[in-house]
Amino acid sequence: MPPELFGRREEIAAVESLVGRVRAGHGGVLVLTAPPGLGRTALVEYARGIHGGGGQRLVCLDDVHRWDPAARTTLAADLRRTSGPAPVAVLLTLAEHRTDTHEFAGLPTLRLGPLDDGAATALLDRLTRGTADPAVGAWLVREAVGNPRLLTALAAALTLDQLTGRAPLPDTLPGGEDLLTDLALRVDELPCPARALLLLTAAAGEHEPDGAGADLSLILRAGGDPAGLAPAEAAGIVVKAGGRLHFTQALLRRAVLQRAAPALRRSTHLRLAHACRDRLPRLVQLACAADDHDARLAAALATAAATHPPHAGRSAALARAAALTADPEARTDRLAEAAEAARLAGDPVRARALLARVGAVPAHGGVHRVRGLLALADGPADDARESLLTAAALLPPARARRALIGAAEAAWAMGDAAAYREAMTRLPTCDDDPLLEAYRTGMCAVLAGHTTEGHALLRRCLDGLRGAGQVEEAGGTNVPGGLRRAGAAATLGGAGRTEEASGAGVPGGLLRAGVAALVVGEVEAACAAGVRALAVVRAYGPEVLLPRALEHLAYAELRAGRHTGARAHALEGLRAARRIGQSNVAVSLHAVLALAASVEGDADACASHAAAAAAGAGPHGLTQAATLAVWAVARTELAAGRPADAAARLAPLIAPGPRRGHFAVRMLAVPCFVEAAVQVGRAAEARRATAEFTRWADATADRLASAQLARCRALLSPPQLTAAAYESAVAHHDRLPGEFERGRTQLLYGQWLRRRRRTREARGPLRDALVSFERCGARAWADRSRAELRAAGEAVAGEPSPGPLATLTPQQQRIARHVAEGATNREVAVRLSVSHRTVDHHLRNVFAALGVRSRVELSRLLAGEGGSGVVTVG
Repeated sequence: MPPELFGRREEIAAVESLVGRVRAGHGGVLVLTAPPGLGRTALVEYARGIHGGGGQRLVCLDDVHRWDPAARTTLAADLRRTSGPAPVAVLLTLAEHRTDTHEFAGLPTLRLGPLDDGAATALLDRLTRGTADPAVGAWLVREAVGNPRLLTALAAALTLDQLTGRAPLPDTLPGGEDLLTDLALRVDELPCPARALLLLTAAAGEHEPDGAGADLSLILRAGGDPAGLAPAEAAGIVVKAGGRLHFTQALLRRAVLQRAAPALRRSTHLRLAHACRDRLPRLVQLACAADDHDARLAAALATAAATHPPHAGRSAALARAAALTADPEARTDRLAEAAEAARLAGDPVRARALLARVGAVPAHGGVHRVRGLLALADGPADDARESLLTAAALLPPARARRALIGAAEAAWAMGDAAAYREAMTRLPTCDDDPLLEAYRTGMCAVLAGHTTEGHALLRRCLDGLRGAGQVEEAGGTNVPGGLRRAGAAATLGGAGRTEEASGAGVPGGLLRAGVAALVVGEVEAACAAGVRALAVVRAYGPEVLLPRALEHLAYAELRAGRHTGARAHALEGLRAARRIGQSNVAVSLHAVLALAASVEGDADACASHAAAAAAGAGPHGLTQAATLAVWAVARTELAAGRPADAAARLAPLIAPGPRRGHFAVRMLAVPCFVEAAVQVGRAAEARRATAEFTRWADATADRLASAQLARCRALLSPPQLTAAAYESAVAHHDRLPGEFERGRTQLLYGQWLRRRRRTREARGPLRDALVSFERCGARAWADRSRAELRAAGEAVAGEPSPGPLATLTPQQQRIARHVAEGATNREVAVRLSVSHRTVDHHLRNVFAALGVRSRVELSRLLAGEGGSGVVTVG
């Protein structure tokens, strides 16, 4: 049986093609090249397994680079002479780094690359039979950098308890030494100055971020010989770029360090330490030279790390300090701080791996806090809340504050208003931060029903958004003073995410100000807060806040009617969330994108993003994102003329009961439900929802709510009062921004007028609706307005010819298109707000006018008009 291979689809196809040729009586050659450990031999075994012997000849030659040059030359000549139609296939493998194997140039060659993370994870699952703890597995995949041989060795070197997370990971993962030795063999072939230079380069990389390379000037100050650079570059081991040296393969640096004798390695680190001009790199090099615990050096490293701005560098230094620390409690403190710095740097894999070195520490608040914050971004919200509440009970007040805000965020995402208030109430009085105190007390007051008091408090959080002109010093970087003083986060539905829990004060405060702005109904202020928060995060970090800042800005833009900008920022945020590993933020961004698509009329995009949001929201308990996704789909159903579907989808969200939607979102969806419910005869439910919406509109500061309420009342009003009710709703909209909602009110008004044969009066509102929808890019809604205008007897500029339907009236055209799509007469009646008898009457006339005898013939006729039968409904 051939071995099971992961992530090698193209390579397997090439090998199978070669074997297929020899089975068909033809010859062929395939050269496989790759550095050690990437699976050359495994592919050879696969070829042998699928070939299965027999009369056909398959010749497999592994590690041909080990042959002497004369033998390789003879082989290459023979392969070229037998490259014609001969029943022999040759599969040979070479180490990629060899510079003296050009004999095979021109032959079909396939170069193996590292496995991607998905393939490496699948391989690890097979190796461990699925028992590896997710955090441990992710770290093993990271450390193996796509090399299956190294991944296999790393997994085999850990105990079962270490693999499953029951025992702490070692500071340095064991395993893979033989592979690193094979990789380092190419270095042994170089002259002495080159080998010494490469060892200095590898050692210098210990205090640099991943991928940054090493400073050549530092290497030369530490005694590196410039004459060694050319041979190292010629051998393809390093490249020089911008005064820095980079190893061409990630594992080569590790291989060079491991190959050196311990004494030589320590002396190299000491030489670099003496040559370093900055304190933290010098201390890191001294730590690398240490061969035992060193309390003084560990303390110095931890102190230096505290003032090091880049979070990734802080994390690495604190991890070094922990490795030098013998005292268990101090070691755990430093590992927790290192994990928090890695989280802030946007590296949750490293953060979880650092916590895995701690093991089970039930009474350490810092560990629980970081675990909770990691789960808040990528895990069940309830787990995050419990971890953060546990952390708050163990931490001193200043750090407990940040944990409690994180617990409140988790409760918000879950849709648990009582748990949100509980966490915020447990916060100690924030006398040192009056804006945070105003936010805390204001949010608690609003959720307790004291809206007037709560809004007054929350408006204090907006003071810093007005006139941010001066500059203050913040953590070693200049940040606009108004930004420092501002609070806030524009979150979905009006509150929740603040990331004060991250310790990132300036952007966290701005994000809180955006939340406050949405709660008090100042959407433009929420957008301003989001823009400034995003600018600060991009300029100063932390990286972990980038997806959240983009999410909050996108939602604020949605509430302000800026759908195009919201979509652009949400797409950028989705990419960032995936890169950083924040699946929960990605879920929320999918919900935002679904809402944007529901306005723009892209039903397929809305359905796709809503499905992605629902798939992630369910397992992690993200009620807020799930509610938004359902609302978005219902809005596309309304745009497509399917009010029954929309009403059925929204009814559980806006009604009491276990399926009720998120407390901060459900009222926003009520106007959609009322519109759908009235059209399908569910007036009693619509009246109950409108009554609750009335109470909410009286309490909220959202100015758009008054216009939406007037629209709901118009939909439910008796015929003699309906026109005046719609006029009142339009007057409300005229005083407010928001083209989309204004267009929906005008469209409903125009439809109502046309249904009562007041076609001349209907054209004005319908024209206004069309203009509003076109201005905000709501394509499907604009199509509905055009269809209503046609039905009202007005030609719409730029409309295509109706083709075979040209002889029909506008109403007959609409009915014909619906029926051709497969709708029943009753469904058409609901979509067009007419009686079932009216549809029957018109459809008989349609059949007679077009000379068709059945729905099937009608569908074929419209299909033959080249797509002009696309339904635009009202």
